[in-house]
Order: sequence, then structure tokens, then C-alpha cells
Amino acid sequence: MSSYLNHTRVWLLSAALAAPLFITGCAGRVRVYDQYHTDYHRWNRGEDRYYRDYVRERRMNYRDYRRLNADEQRAYWNWRHDHR
Repeated sequence: MSSYLNHTRVWLLSAALAAPLFITGCAGRVRVYDQYHTDYHRWNRGEDRYYRDYVRERRMNYRDYRRLNADEQRAYWNWRHDHR
């Protein structure tokens, strides 16, 4: 029984240590197409930081980008292209 517990502990520890790699490994792979400027942007920590700056600068309540309507998304990308 103790061998089983040791294997289980090793597996759980390995999974716990590997989890951040899987979670953050996908973060830079999400691409958003900006149809107004006909280009793609990786939605990663950097882009999220820009979006939060945009929200703060405009004194808006934070809303997830995916919940913005088309006009609000266009306004963000216009701002974003002026703030590289």
C-alpha cells in the first residue's frame, strides 16, 4: 500500500509542477483578428496590459474584450494602433 501512496504522491506533485506550463503555454497562442486594420494580435499578458491601460485611460468599467460589441472593439484597436 505504501508503494501505491508514493506513486500517487509523485504523480500529484508532478502534475502540480507541470500545470503552470500548460496554462501559460497557451496564453500567447490566442490570436485576435483586427478586421479594421487587417492584422492579427496575440492576446497574451502584454496585450491584456494594453487593454487594461485603454480601459483605465478612458475611465471605463473593465469588461472582457470578448464581450465588447463591434464598435467598442474597433475603438480599442484604433487606440491600440496609436499606442505601440
